[in-house]
Amino acid sequence: MMRQAGRYLPEYREVRARYPSFLDLCYTPDAATEVTLQPIRRFGFDAAILFSDILVVPDALGQPVRFEQGEGPRLAPLSGGADIAALTPERIASHLSPVFETVERVRAGLPDEVTLLGFCGAPWTVATYMIAGQGTPDQRPARMMAYGEPELFQQLIDILVEASADYLIRQLRAGADAIQIFDTWAGVLDEDGFRRWAIEPTRRIIDTVRAEIPGTRVIGFPRGAGVRARAYVEGTGIDAIGLDWTMPVAFARDTLQPVTAVQGNVDPLALLSGGKALDESVDRILETLSAGRLIFNLGHGILPETPIAHVESMLDRVRKGTG
Repeated sequence: MMRQAGRYLPEYREVRARYPSFLDLCYTPDAATEVTLQPIRRFGFDAAILFSDILVVPDALGQPVRFEQGEGPRLAPLSGGADIAALTPERIASHLSPVFETVERVRAGLPDEVTLLGFCGAPWTVATYMIAGQGTPDQRPARMMAYGEPELFQQLIDILVEASADYLIRQLRAGADAIQIFDTWAGVLDEDGFRRWAIEPTRRIIDTVRAEIPGTRVIGFPRGAGVRARAYVEGTGIDAIGLDWTMPVAFARDTLQPVTAVQGNVDPLALLSGGKALDESVDRILETLSAGRLIFNLGHGILPETPIAHVESMLDRVRKGTG
């Protein structure tokens, strides 16, 4: 599941309490390995997802990141060309070495048949946080820079493409079997912006990674892409596309599954609610998509207050439904 290690698990909360900040946990291989493996032990998922965060990349580039309790990430906003020029992609290898050690340890601790997924944030989504200094409802600061200073914004995207490709290559060399690229805020872009800032940077990352590690399998998650999802698949070269919960499953079956695998897309609120709503959601996805290439998953991250019993119920239904 998306965000499968997290605050809904008591064993995670126990580990998290030992560390003063979220990034301290991400940068401590023993702890990050433990919380990556916890959901595998409890639920027997088919894949483990590296425990980290998309904002370790700007942190490595030299834009310090902190997480405020109850408020999310905070960064010093990039205010102009000098701030962007000061970013240093060369720091990826050294600053994120604890993450690569975590990948090595997790791979060693997993059964051979369980896939290890590495990941990064897509350049557009990471840039929205770097420019605003935090999450915003409509990503206005980044969109305004992209409209008003496209050359400057392109410089930032270029840096993020280089840094993200390097980060993913190092995860793969450390033992990741496949990678995911999360473009959480792709849906706020207009048509031209979606092509320039979502599709093109992701394609460049994938091309760079595959030039170093041929055959790399990549899952892309352009949340909110809607009818542009097929253009994203064809423009980026991904092997599977993550679907948010608003994507009609019939559209996914008819338009996306002929060209790629699909991943998703239970609404996290349906999982939180449980009962009939969850059962119907699971059944609809299986009935519509299981004849094609499907990775059953959520349509976004699991919510911290989700009852574990609901997760167990969903997994039992999926496993019985797929034989």
